Amino acid sequence: MNSIREFLDAEKPEGYGKRVLEELSKLNEKLNAFNNITGRLGEGMPFSVKDNICVKGVETTASSRILKGYMPAFNATVVQRMLDNKFSFIGKTNMDEFGFGSFGLNSQKPARNPFDENYVAGGSSSGAAVATSVLKYHVAMAESTGGSISAPAAFCGVVGFTPTYGALSRHGLIDYANSLDKIGIMARHAADIRYVFEMIRGQDPNDTTSIEGKYASEDRKRIILVDQLVNGIDKEVESSFMGLVDKLEGMGYKIIRKSVPFIEKAIPAYYTIAMAEASTHPASYSGFKYGYKNEDFTQHYNQFFTSAREQFGEEAKRRIVLGTFVRSASVRDKYYSKALKVRSLLLHELEGVLNEGFILSPTMPIQVPRVDDAGSLTPLEVYKTDIMTIPPNLCGLPHVSFPYAYHKGMPLAAQLVTKQWNDEAMLGLVDGWEKGFKYRFKYNIGELR
Repeated sequence: MNSIREFLDAEKPEGYGKRVLEELSKLNEKLNAFNNITGRLGEGMPFSVKDNICVKGVETTASSRILKGYMPAFNATVVQRMLDNKFSFIGKTNMDEFGFGSFGLNSQKPARNPFDENYVAGGSSSGAAVATSVLKYHVAMAESTGGSISAPAAFCGVVGFTPTYGALSRHGLIDYANSLDKIGIMARHAADIRYVFEMIRGQDPNDTTSIEGKYASEDRKRIILVDQLVNGIDKEVESSFMGLVDKLEGMGYKIIRKSVPFIEKAIPAYYTIAMAEASTHPASYSGFKYGYKNEDFTQHYNQFFTSAREQFGEEAKRRIVLGTFVRSASVRDKYYSKALKVRSLLLHELEGVLNEGFILSPTMPIQVPRVDDAGSLTPLEVYKTDIMTIPPNLCGLPHVSFPYAYHKGMPLAAQLVTKQWNDEAMLGLVDGWEKGFKYRFKYNIGELR
């Protein structure tokens, strides 16, 4: 289904835009999907932007107190391309501070799951997933470093696409980790994602990591289950997931089991690299140039900047400190340099596997957790839940999360991974799956009655 074309072709009733924004603002008081909502909806298809992607003249904070009041003087490239194609910007979505989180709880006002607000929305692109789940016609610009699109898309029952690294320009993105960050797209249908992706991808002179990729569309009709990704997951998740595998086999896909032992090294390698790169960016958050301003100029130099950095949340401080440590001269070769080697070796292994077909796994190894349960996990326990999403992110491989079942009223999702520049074939598989599966949504704000 292509809801973008459906929206553009439909005749809107008088006052439609005003009604949509009023209903969205009211629901936002409960779900915290948006950090801010515009006061006007234009004629184009609505789109939202994660709060670490710049929109000219709109407060952009990455959900951090230290950037409160920052108004970019330019649009991120992906935002400008959306506007150039007549999409209608409706607001900035909530997120874990600077993208640091898996459950969406590292925010001043955490987003809540649209199926049941007692459950987490996932992170770090929590607000983007919630907005996509509650709006009938909408696409979200999101961002992923280690699973920040797949995880919330899974928990909120929407389709979350992370493209090949370099496919979409990162110009205008507030960096978390430069070699890992990828802007991506969330929507209710794979066809909508394909429509937007074709429109906004391509090289950007403002981003030297962006590439005019040579896209393939290779579907070998093979699904690969990696032992390390399907063993040891939640039993109910495993049972439902194997039902999906059976259905894909019925659609003509050959199922292959593989072992990729090196994949177990992905989590420590990812967090070493991500934290090292993340720790290099906060130097610009000084309490002087933009965002939080320290007005007490009588303070000693060190105290002046320390008081600004007190605005960081607990998880941000943890990652900055750990990242600074692994970059230090005394241990850099022991940790950071080895992590880079692990990434290279893992990419080599995965490329060999992906030449045979798509890798399929549950998106998350657990069912959607309650807020209280997720909040009681240790940082290490939280990091371990990223076992499915980190490998493709670490290696810059395209991947997509899509819902395939519902358990006790909450969505279950699977993640497909493919080789670089085979993004379209992967989305095509999900599009084909959707033709025989009906997604469920609790809210349909903007439905054309």
